[in-house]
Amino acid sequence: MKKNSQSHSNGKSQDFAYLDGKSVLVTGGTGSFGKRFIKNLLENTAVRKVVVFSRDELKQSEMSAANRDERLRFFIGDVRDLQRLQRAFHGIDFVVHAAALKQVPALEYNPFEAVLTNIVGAENIINAAMDQGVQKVVALSTDKAANPINLYGATKLCAEKLFVAGNSYAGGLKARFSVVRYGNVVGSRGSVIPLFLEKRKTGPLTVTDARMTRFWITLDQGVALVLKALAVMHGGEIFVPKIASMKVLDLAKAIGPDCKIKIVGIRPGEKIHEVLLTEDESPRSKDIGDFYIIEPAFPWWGDGHWEEGKPLAEGFRYSSDSNDRWLSPKELKDMIGDPQSEGLAVGS
Repeated sequence: MKKNSQSHSNGKSQDFAYLDGKSVLVTGGTGSFGKRFIKNLLENTAVRKVVVFSRDELKQSEMSAANRDERLRFFIGDVRDLQRLQRAFHGIDFVVHAAALKQVPALEYNPFEAVLTNIVGAENIINAAMDQGVQKVVALSTDKAANPINLYGATKLCAEKLFVAGNSYAGGLKARFSVVRYGNVVGSRGSVIPLFLEKRKTGPLTVTDARMTRFWITLDQGVALVLKALAVMHGGEIFVPKIASMKVLDLAKAIGPDCKIKIVGIRPGEKIHEVLLTEDESPRSKDIGDFYIIEPAFPWWGDGHWEEGKPLAEGFRYSSDSNDRWLSPKELKDMIGDPQSEGLAVGS
């Protein structure tokens, strides 16, 4: 018998009854987030079916072998392919859109590919959801979408705009679309933490700028945020979690205390600090306790959706360098496990 609630570190529990008997599809379901999210669904909810939609048949085969659950299904497909999405979304209640191209340097060199996956793919998700009667879609975004300076951030900002406007585009259809926007995921594939863990074995750890700060969130925190968004979304809002910051230099020192640190200079498309909520967005944003809500500016949104929220101060900016929550080295190690222990699997 699957549980209908899950306890969190803050002592609160999340009610999963809204997932009872529902079918959920996750694009990019074999990625770091997708695997953790799906594992959570299978272990803690009474979902009827969970569908993995992704491009890599080997990863799907490995995931199938690791999760012997009759509720789990697999679709090989690409979000660029609308026809395939139409087929996969048939009979689906909720969609979590986690598929994206996200490596900043690679996307600067391959911009057309970034647009096809991150923007055209978002449009395809919206159209397929409306056509197939999907009830709710939550799309994953990034702090790099706020005042973007690289192509990855620009494509994700465009995707955010598409998902927010999708609620108006849907008209009288039941499909509703919302977005979650958060920072760097501790231990996700391709992130700096697995890189530092590997590099400390052989040589110096490289940091681009000693001043650099980033927001950090764990996979479990990201999963909890998406589940919360699915439960409470009205359609059109962007959910921004309150998470901790840390200097990348301090992160390197925490992971490799005996390693030399080499400052190599900032890379193209890289910011010194990241922003999760801009001063231009704050007038239409609210504080909801554990997270902020950015409400859409469109007339169809109206008033009263988040009456319990507290308006933000004029000019409020949620930036990684001015954050009031900072990770200590011990907290970082607790988030990823003891970095010195053998067999530590980060980013798998």
